[in-house]
Amino acid sequence: MRIAIVGAGLAGLTTAYELRQAQSGHDVHVDVFEASDRIGGKLFTVPFNDGPVDLGAEAFLARREDALEFFADLGLEQSLVEPSGKSSLVYSADTLDNLPRGGVMGIPSSSAPITHLISADTAARIDAEKDAEAIDWTPGEDRSIGKLVRERYGDEVVDRVVSSLLGGVYSCLADDLGIRATVPQLAEALDGLAEAGEKVTLSGAVSKIEQSRPAPTDGPSKPVFNAFSGGYAELYETLAEKSEADIHLDTFVSGISFDTKTQQYTITGQGIPGDTEPYDRVVVATPAPTTARLLAKVAPEAAEALRPVKLASSAVVGLKFDSDEGLPDASGVLIAADQPGVHAKAFTFSSKKWPHIKDRIGQGALIRVSFGRFGDDSLAREEEDTLVDYALDDLLTITGFDARAAGVSEIYTQRWFGGLPRFDEHHLATVATVREKITAQPGLEVTGAWAGGVGVPAVIADARAAANRILSS
Repeated sequence: MRIAIVGAGLAGLTTAYELRQAQSGHDVHVDVFEASDRIGGKLFTVPFNDGPVDLGAEAFLARREDALEFFADLGLEQSLVEPSGKSSLVYSADTLDNLPRGGVMGIPSSSAPITHLISADTAARIDAEKDAEAIDWTPGEDRSIGKLVRERYGDEVVDRVVSSLLGGVYSCLADDLGIRATVPQLAEALDGLAEAGEKVTLSGAVSKIEQSRPAPTDGPSKPVFNAFSGGYAELYETLAEKSEADIHLDTFVSGISFDTKTQQYTITGQGIPGDTEPYDRVVVATPAPTTARLLAKVAPEAAEALRPVKLASSAVVGLKFDSDEGLPDASGVLIAADQPGVHAKAFTFSSKKWPHIKDRIGQGALIRVSFGRFGDDSLAREEEDTLVDYALDDLLTITGFDARAAGVSEIYTQRWFGGLPRFDEHHLATVATVREKITAQPGLEVTGAWAGGVGVPAVIADARAAANRILSS
């Protein structure tokens, strides 16, 4: 059986690896076609002088046991590292404060956790929300998380807390994101209230989630996130090696066609060898717009359903400083969406957040600075010198850390044009429609962050499922 995979990001490489592991009873040859000059997609580990640093995703949810088992199977268990546990800060209304704890993605069940970030009027509105008219909620629906929180709690909660948290994950404001698509536990709590015939309120749904959480124990708690000591390169390079697939870089796939007589696929495009034989199966593991283009001939209805998915662009600037004197003892800073005069949307103090990085650089500091959100890619397109100046100015304004005096010894800028799909309130329905339409085309599968959800464990799980479906089709 000959299988082609388009895309050598995490989804494509995981699919290739899973095909190799699951090929019992199958004689499988896998070709992976990648348009860029490197593997890994949105995972990108940069070789700073003191050691590797991720300028794409940097961590994953350690509570996903399926991901931990997968990494152990790859032989990477000993490479996993834990964060320091230092808290995060938020910069809002020209003030640097602790990021509120509890709640769900910054949405509280009462005003208490966020009173330091909001006005007295907003605090009173939050606490009175339980007595307001019930939310007209239909189980299974989705709607804008920003719009719902604005309606129930007011703008300050969205702009100063919720968008700050969600923006770091999705590069979108809360208004551009769906509840079920991004915070499914909240949607499920709203479902539960409606199905039980109880009054549906936002504070009630959040409280329901808080009450379901296990009580803290006296012993050390398990960290929420893990990372790889050598960066995500450890993961994507291991997947590539153990997949034993033929990976073709700088090969731009422009078309996929299907012969109904032979039931085989032909891949065309730049850099693809002219003598490439047809394929029995094809897996498209590319961003949504690219996937829609490639499906145009072989699954036109799926392609049409996928076209509305939009992408968010961003830029990450990695900065190494000779000293960290004056840098807050925190894991990073999120910046309120309504904060004027600031260009960055978040700072990750990597050398504070990750002990293994601090051990490498000693008295220095390593900081990741994030720019850009959905709907405005101007910052992602700025010159590097301009982005660096913005980063240094914002650091001084927000934290008091004089980054120029600390001495900038290394700079690396990575731009992510179309890095993440916008998970709006229509996204899950779109994915369901695409999957339904794909099933009508034999031997064709799709996978990727747009299909499985943001986050390394989600992408891996979706790709593994796609690999197993393709073998059984």
